[in-house]
Amino acid sequence: MIYFASPCHTHTMLLSSQNLYIIKNHRHSFKVSDQKVNVSEVLRSIENVIEDVIMSLSKNKAPILILRNRSDWGNIHFTEAVGFQMISNCTTQQIRSDSPKSATKFALCLKILSIIYKMVQTNTYATKRDIFYTDTVLFGNQRVVDNIINDISCMLKIPRRTLHILSTSKGCIAGDLSYIEEDGTKVNCTCSTTTPVPSNVEGIRNLITDAKFILIIEKDATFQRLLDDNFCCKMSPSIIITGKGVPDINTRLLVRKLWDTCHVPIFALMDADPHGIEIMSIYKYGSVSMSFEAHRLTVPAVRWLGLLPSDVYRLNVPMSALIPLTKEDQSKLTALQARPYIAHESAWKKELDIMETSKMKAEIQALTSFSTDYLSRIYLPNKLQFGGWI
Repeated sequence: MIYFASPCHTHTMLLSSQNLYIIKNHRHSFKVSDQKVNVSEVLRSIENVIEDVIMSLSKNKAPILILRNRSDWGNIHFTEAVGFQMISNCTTQQIRSDSPKSATKFALCLKILSIIYKMVQTNTYATKRDIFYTDTVLFGNQRVVDNIINDISCMLKIPRRTLHILSTSKGCIAGDLSYIEEDGTKVNCTCSTTTPVPSNVEGIRNLITDAKFILIIEKDATFQRLLDDNFCCKMSPSIIITGKGVPDINTRLLVRKLWDTCHVPIFALMDADPHGIEIMSIYKYGSVSMSFEAHRLTVPAVRWLGLLPSDVYRLNVPMSALIPLTKEDQSKLTALQARPYIAHESAWKKELDIMETSKMKAEIQALTSFSTDYLSRIYLPNKLQFGGWI
């Protein structure tokens, strides 16, 4: 048995050679594998690394985890075809078992890796929240667990699902779509009711739709409003989907799967503010922290349908319906203007410039100043018919 005691924590980690996993420093191409990794390969990789750990200990050397810096912009390469991708020779950080600053994280990594090994070995699954609740005092908060799991997936170049870790879905979908889930459950989405995004998007099959377009909606309130207005029925066949703000992984996976399967236009309906634009860019080009999975999560074909800052002034939306940019908004706007994709999105830059000059933002609800159903009855139909997207 191997004991690792954290000097910063009252808990002592007890791990055996059968459930211990250390992340190795891979030096080759940085891309999570598209191919399914079988159980024996995952387990064997763990066992190989354990040998390295034992070898370090036998030489009186403290084991070290080498983690890629997932949030470092210097490690990101941007292409229009994929979005943000992590470079192969990215910078790393050492998580040392003998350092007071990193010993706690080192121990927590081992704890989660031991859980993963056991789940793969026994063919069981757990959500990130399940893992957190195995020892809430030890982990402290959910974000710690989430970050470590992403680090593990990044280092192993194996999707979390293959590591038997499930993600909780918060997104919803409606419209002309049916599919069969991995367990055989048949799902029929409709134009008038909400269907939760499945927790195992990669496992769904027999996806059937006649949709002519897909509309990504930033907010759940707007999504529900379009359902109440029978938008999907009036604009049938179509699919609408929302991640309820910043999208979770499953919602992004589903949008990507729909794009790969349906080959239809995908539009984004966001607030005309920096936060909405950033959310849209996550669907389209991905996020820095998940750049190692960009090819599975991004949909570069997404087009910005609205609400455009230029629409706000073209439609003469009343000033009383507009909101001044906050300092936080202005900081985010400045950061967006420096993003590498802006150089490839000249129309986006013009919209950002309009927002910067006016120092005003508008939520989609601002359109209700014309009528309660203006969005579904006039704005969206005209946009879709006459090509009002960028």
